[in-house]
Amino acid sequence: MASTIHIVTQQTLIERVKAGESDLFYQLIEPYQRAVFSAAYSVLANDADAEEAAQEAFLKAYSRLDQFRGECKFSTWLVQIAINEARMKRRKDRRALYDSIDEGYQDESGDYFPIDYADWREIPSEALAKKELKDALSCAIASLKPMYREVFILRDVQGLNIRETAEALGINESLVRTRLLRARLQMRDALAPGYDGSWVGGSVSYKKVRPF
Repeated sequence: MASTIHIVTQQTLIERVKAGESDLFYQLIEPYQRAVFSAAYSVLANDADAEEAAQEAFLKAYSRLDQFRGECKFSTWLVQIAINEARMKRRKDRRALYDSIDEGYQDESGDYFPIDYADWREIPSEALAKKELKDALSCAIASLKPMYREVFILRDVQGLNIRETAEALGINESLVRTRLLRARLQMRDALAPGYDGSWVGGSVSYKKVRPF
């Protein structure tokens, strides 16, 4: 019931903004600000650039609100715009983004093979609050190639499902699954040094991922 009420309220807000009540636009997008920023960051890997792209995305969403037909979730539509804006900004700025994690290797078909086989998702929950781990996670995510980072953040950080991730990025679901697997393997390699006890013991001498 709560979900239905939310959908009706959202649609009502959309219609009212379309009808000229522009002051309600912030109320409409407020729940999705973090998601839009994260989507932009997944492309740009820079807070300032991501914030700028997110703001541009909201402006574009406002100007194109009459084009929203409800064929996908409103949040997915916003994320699509944010990713497109971020990609345009990346091309425009012509900046060199972070290199991919290079401890693993790729075969001729492009498949990624990790060096370490520890599962990055098995990090003890009590260690997640440690600043050292947060820094390492940020560095590892930033080190992914954009096409892997986009999928990883949308799926594993924001919690979009496979279909929503595919819609947001404009790719098919099979490609989402492939890129997500490779991103997870690379994250696993990047965080593997912490399994020697440094996450829990407090050591900051990482071999593969170091805070900037």
